[in-house]
Amino acid sequence: MDSSKYIEVLLSCPLFRDMDAETVGEILSGYTHRMVIFDKGDPFAITGQPCRYADILVEGTLACRMSSPAGKEVEVSRLTPGRVVAPAFIFATNNAMPVTVQAATNVVVLRWQKETFRTILAQDSRVQANFITLLSDTNAFLTRKLNMLSLMTVREKVANLLIQRAMEQKTRQIVLFRSRQEIADSMGIQKFSLMRVLSEFEKEGAIKIDGRNIEIIDSRKLK
Repeated sequence: MDSSKYIEVLLSCPLFRDMDAETVGEILSGYTHRMVIFDKGDPFAITGQPCRYADILVEGTLACRMSSPAGKEVEVSRLTPGRVVAPAFIFATNNAMPVTVQAATNVVVLRWQKETFRTILAQDSRVQANFITLLSDTNAFLTRKLNMLSLMTVREKVANLLIQRAMEQKTRQIVLFRSRQEIADSMGIQKFSLMRVLSEFEKEGAIKIDGRNIEIIDSRKLK
């Protein structure tokens, strides 16, 4: 598979921040890599499995889920094109994956061997600096996620979700692209709890719901 068709996607990858298409193309042609395909539903990585490669998702969506000993499953994140898979575990001393990763759609990843990626970092200071920033950003994201899962009430979690989506989409008329069940899983709550809180917010005049479309009427009531 020709990796050059994914140049535009790779330009959105944090590793190549502030680089142009020509530079990214030179990196691809200068270091051995391969394109790996996963079908929808295929396991990408299993909890406890070592992180063996440096992978960049270039097509499709990966769902990252964590399970408790009791079998309760929480969706930690969804990776979209341009994301590096598990960057903090590529060179970790204990590089066992803490989550199970599954192809939510048909998926294509650009894959480097670890030693190849280590060479790129050593020889290109821009990629190295971007990788350090990526690791810092990943740590910040996981800290916020842990805070949400362990400290926030259900009501606070749902309010936080709505406010985040409004900020991301830059509008008060937001679209929830995932199902109610998927959203509940991502917050570690039951679907009926999510539905109950959304209904409460609507009755209180904070939001107006129309399927997956939600309009924030009064953000001050999202508390």
